[in-house]
Amino acid sequence: MSEASSPEKTEKAEQPSRQRKGPLSFLSGSVTSFGLGWLALQLSGRVVGYYAEHPPHYDARFAQSIAVFVKTLIVGMTFLATFTFAFVGLGLFLTFIRSLLPGWKQAEETP
Repeated sequence: MSEASSPEKTEKAEQPSRQRKGPLSFLSGSVTSFGLGWLALQLSGRVVGYYAEHPPHYDARFAQSIAVFVKTLIVGMTFLATFTFAFVGLGLFLTFIRSLLPGWKQAEETP
């Protein structure tokens, strides 16, 4: 007697369906991302202010070149974080708005 084709085993083998994210999840993600973007913007302003008050100055040309490179890298990374969080927040907010419109569930279910 083989039990490989029993209905109980085929039901257990199927993956349970995942629940879709709802509008509240999109809104909370958007607010969180905008908050982190605001913090990154504050950090960016402080980093730019620090380097404006304390410019790197070295007598050796090679050391000056490295200092300017590091300054540019740090300032660029802080602004990159700012705009990344801002755009993710904007995208999640637009998805939140879209999820409130009628027909959103039908659009999500179609392949």
